[in-house]
Amino acid sequence: MSAVTHPATNAIGRFGAYGGRYVPETLMTALEELEHAYAEAQADPTFHAELDLLLRDYAGRPTPLYFASRLTEQLGGAKVYLKREDLLHTGAHKINNCIGQGLLAKRMGKKRIIAETGAGQHGVASATVCALFGLECVVYMGEEDMRRQELNVYRMRLLGAEVRGVSSGSRTLKDAINEAMRDWVTNVRTTHYLLGSVLGAHPYPMMVRDFHRVISKEARQQMLEKEGRLPNAIIACVGGGSNAIGAFYEFISDKDVRLIGVEAGGRGTELGEHAARFQGGSPGVLQGTYSYVLQDEAGQIALTHSVSAGLDYASIGPEHAMLHDTGRAEYTSASDEDALRATVKLARTEGILPALESAHAVAECIRLAPSLSRHDILIVNLSGRGDKDMGILSRELKLKGA
Repeated sequence: MSAVTHPATNAIGRFGAYGGRYVPETLMTALEELEHAYAEAQADPTFHAELDLLLRDYAGRPTPLYFASRLTEQLGGAKVYLKREDLLHTGAHKINNCIGQGLLAKRMGKKRIIAETGAGQHGVASATVCALFGLECVVYMGEEDMRRQELNVYRMRLLGAEVRGVSSGSRTLKDAINEAMRDWVTNVRTTHYLLGSVLGAHPYPMMVRDFHRVISKEARQQMLEKEGRLPNAIIACVGGGSNAIGAFYEFISDKDVRLIGVEAGGRGTELGEHAARFQGGSPGVLQGTYSYVLQDEAGQIALTHSVSAGLDYASIGPEHAMLHDTGRAEYTSASDEDALRATVKLARTEGILPALESAHAVAECIRLAPSLSRHDILIVNLSGRGDKDMGILSRELKLKGA
């Protein structure tokens, strides 16, 4: 699917200039049905009560806000806190959104769920929720990501999901989304597409964000309880952007709190060597929404690269595009090397093994903390744990001599 640079103006689901709904006509009814069902659920106290109960008793919320004392001491400068989304059931923040959308699918009477996944964590969370609710589950995953995340493929299948490998294109997340959307067009009456990030056509960017707002709601309260004030900055990795927007959202109106998103710097600055949309991308339409896209001069979607499968995507959520353009959030990047070093650092100082995606945020913390005062406070959103990455870490760290 090619990007375009001048979409028609559309008031639906906009974040400034970004967002919207750019899909085949056959999907418009399904999106409108989902929008209506979500609005009804938001106004229904019983929906929120069931969601809150499952987040607490099944997923394991609230997650701790942990003071990383040894990392703080070794880095010098700012105090470092970790928001421990890695401790959630299934090992990442993805379960928040999957429980919410699973409840919506039940309300709509959908018996079949399709999902896409890159790093596999959204696929595992989707398969988990489908097992919990007794729903059929099909997960699309690029063959390259299946190779990189073999353990999560086994987990999904054990949970009862059918994992369909995608061999087209770069065989990564973008291609998995394409196949999921093709499936949805064909089976739209019986199927709910459980999209895993703040991407796609309205209402997905808004809805997925809302299901992840709990991260920053908790972090804000926990920080006030622990320190009596707000942090100086929140740092989160950004692929599509769900964990980051969840960690940022309740702090957006607090202008003294910096919001720092960390993209995948990959292995170089040339197009195709990274997945840093704000450092080489331009506005365009991809897979249903208008945002920043890595594309060539002809508008064709560029290949991307990251050591972390979950950040290896050519576009970014439209709300992040707005936060970038307005200057409310800052976006930087960390290279593969940075992320690998950060993984080792956190593992050996705090006994915490982060997902390679989360390690990009840890890398930015390692860079930033020493330049700040010991009175400053950083929160790093540790979006997932690194069990799934042991194969990659074993190969890469042997090469690096770690």
